Amino acid sequence: MDKKQSRMKRALKLRSKIKKLSATRLSIHKTAQHIYAQIISADGTTTLASASTTQAEIKSTLKNTGNITAAAEVGKFIAQKAISAGVSEVAFDRSGFKYHGRVKALADAAREAGLKF
Repeated sequence: MDKKQSRMKRALKLRSKIKKLSATRLSIHKTAQHIYAQIISADGTTTLASASTTQAEIKSTLKNTGNITAAAEVGKFIAQKAISAGVSEVAFDRSGFKYHGRVKALADAAREAGLKF
């Protein structure tokens, strides 16, 4: 099993648990250069809020987009957007990525900005 297949297996396991909870989820995706975050409704049909390092208002404040500080900025931004959309509690869907580095930085920043999970 290669690296991608292992990640997809973890993601499937995690998403099935979140689906049983029927909770609004904070889903993330990361690449080498960028990190993306979305707040997805409990039924999975609508995106309530989104943020990424590709957006102009976030990208303009950053020197690099593929590091921990960029992930923390995205975490703060997505938490602000979620709270303004009326969402305060979410389930953290890390898309099979290990809870380490940029993923952890995004989650910690979102928690500090007022999002509960």
